[in-house]
Formats: sequence, structure tokens, C-alpha cells
Amino acid sequence: MSVQRAAAWSWRLLLIAAALAVGVAAIAYLKLVVVPVAVALLLTVLLQPLSTWLQRRARMSRAAAAGVSLGALVVLVLGLLVLAGRSVVLGIAELWQQAQEGVDTLLDWLATGPLQISTENVQGWVEQARQAAADNSDTLVAGALHATVTIGHVLAGAIITLFCTFFFLHDGRQIWSWLVGLLPRSTREHVHQAGRRGVVTLGAYTRTQILVAAVDAVGIGIGAAILQLPLAFPLAILVFLGSFVPVVGAVVTGAVAVLVALVTQGPVVALIMLAIVLAVQQLEGHVLQPFLMGHAVSLHPVAVLLAVAAGSFMAGILGALFAVPIVAVLNTVVLYLHGHDKFPQLGHDDHVLLRPVGHPAIDRAVAQLAHEEELGGEAAVGPDEGAATDLEDASGDPARDEPSHDDAAQGDAAHEGPSGDGGR
Repeated sequence: MSVQRAAAWSWRLLLIAAALAVGVAAIAYLKLVVVPVAVALLLTVLLQPLSTWLQRRARMSRAAAAGVSLGALVVLVLGLLVLAGRSVVLGIAELWQQAQEGVDTLLDWLATGPLQISTENVQGWVEQARQAAADNSDTLVAGALHATVTIGHVLAGAIITLFCTFFFLHDGRQIWSWLVGLLPRSTREHVHQAGRRGVVTLGAYTRTQILVAAVDAVGIGIGAAILQLPLAFPLAILVFLGSFVPVVGAVVTGAVAVLVALVTQGPVVALIMLAIVLAVQQLEGHVLQPFLMGHAVSLHPVAVLLAVAAGSFMAGILGALFAVPIVAVLNTVVLYLHGHDKFPQLGHDDHVLLRPVGHPAIDRAVAQLAHEEELGGEAAVGPDEGAATDLEDASGDPARDEPSHDDAAQGDAAHEGPSGDGGR
């Protein structure tokens, strides 16, 4: 019996693993489309409150509110790029060079300092890497050409993102109803309610992650400015961008800040910068993550770390960026489908609309032709039936499917004719 159960679970797990592998492969193949759509979803949940406020307070139409919300985001991003673009671009390159110099300084200190740690092997690996970079200049040139193609892909992805964001804001409800309408009728209402809760989780994660990244950037940027480190502003921008990768991003960007302090100001200032970075990360880990991010996504830190590791292994930086929101949304949806509602305050009054069967004009024409062929006369055209909801469809009201006794009696009388003998 135990062997049979193990075999049954084994083939089910293998089937699930194969389906996941096919899904991941399809997403990787279509990443130029999937990634912009995913970014558009994040921007939509971020801009939806603004769009709703414009519709209610400013009395704008849905299209105008969506356009103004998206335009405000574009103007904000372009304004930041214009104000700080040159210093950030030039500063990031210099920041990377100083970080490399910081690694060399750290290795020298390990070899000549009080620890007296031999770093011959490490230095040999560094020299081999540099020699490999010099010997493979052709490959680097090809990589530069590939980077040019990548820039084109990024521009195309940005256009797709803006296009999808506008229509998600404008027709998001209709698009969602169409997607849910593809499912079997018995599952539509459950999927709709689970999807509503998944969107709430995604919005909470997006807003909370922006707040956490801003706190990290401001804290480390102010610390770098107080210590009079060069490139404090580009360093803060780097920390802000890196903090969108949970756990790992803050550690890496904080290490860059410490290396820059080591190169420019010496080991004492580097230790002070390390203390500032650790203090900011402790604030994030013990205050922001448990109270804000923990409430937003309800994921254990171990789950967050494993999700980031798995996402980065499968899809690199993009996988690390999207791993946590995907896992958070799946956690909310799966828990709801298994009877645990994380957001009971949403209620169940919002139902997805069913699409009418066919087209009203075509249905009337087909019914009229069929009636004329059968009886040789014109058919009476009745009023159209409006859209129903899945809740009404699932109620199983027999009155909607079976004719009443009065309707049946009237139909028999009409068939028999005025004399009541069948028209004979």
C-alpha cells in the first residue's frame, strides 16, 4: 500500500514539475513580452489609486484619468533623469571603479595587515580574470553590439509597458472579466474572488517595497554625505535600485558603499560607513520588513530568501526582482482557494460579469430565419437578455431553465387553434 501511494505521488509530482518546466521555458522564450506586462501590472496597481481619485474627485473620464496618471509617472521619471541623469551615469562608472580599487585595497590589507592572511591565490585569480578580459577583446566587442540590441529591446519593452499600463488602467475590469470568462462556469466566481485578493497583495508589496527602498537609500545616502564621501548621490540611487531585490540587494549595495569609503577615506571611515549600513539594514530587517512587508505579503524571511535565490538562479536579476511578488500573490490565491481568506474585509459582493451568449443582433437574425423556415412566417423578436453574473448562474434557479405551467398551457392553446381541436 505504501509503495502504491509513493508511486501515485511520484507521477503526480513529476507531472507538476514537467508543467512548471514548460511554463518557465515558455516565459523565458517570451520574456520580451512577459517582462513588460509584469512591469505594467506593478505600475497599474501603483497608479490605480491616483486614477480612481481623479475619476471621483476631478470628475474625469476613465480614459482621461488613466492618461493623466500615466503621464504624471512619465514626467516624474523623465524629470529625475534630467536632473540627476548625468551625475548618476558618470558617477556609477566611477563608483564601480572605486569599488574595484576597494577590493584590491582590502586584499592588500589582508596580506600586510595584522591578520597576515595569504592572498596569493586570490591575486592569481584576479590576474587571470584581467588577462582573460584582455585576451577576449573580440568577445567584448560582440558583447557591446549585443548591448546595442538589448537597448533596442529595452525601448520596445518600455513602449509595451506604457501601452499595457494605460489599457490596464482604462479597461482592466473588462480584460479580467474576459480572462475569467475563459474558465469553466463553476470556477469563475472563486477565481475572481481569489484574483481580487491577489491584486491587493501585489499593490501592498509594490508600495511597501518602494518605501523600504527609499528608507535604505536616504539612510545610506545621508551617512555617505556626512562622512563626505564622493558620489554620495549616485550611491544613494544605487542603494535605492538594489533594494528592490529583497535581502541580497541591500547587502551588495551596502558593501559597495563600504568599499568606496575604504578607498577614499581610509579604514576608519570605512568602519564608520559599515556601522551606518548595518544600522540601516537592522532598521529594515527588524522594523520595516516585519511590520510593513510582513503585513503586506505574509511571507516568512526564509521563504523570501529562498524565493530570491530560486528566481535569480532561473532568470538572473529579473528573476530576483519578480520572485517575491509572484510568491506572495500565489500564497494569497492558494490560501483563499483552500478556505483561508487573508482579506475578509473585501467581502464577496463584487461579482464577475458573464458575457452574453452570442451577439444579440445575430441571435435575433438566426432565430427569425429558423422560425420562418419552420412555420413560413415572420418570427417575433423579443427583448435582449442582459449580462448575468456567475453567482446567478451558479444558483441553479429552475425557473430560468424550465417553462412555467401557464406558459405551457398557453403554448398548447396556440397550437390547437381557436376551436380547441387542433385547427381541424
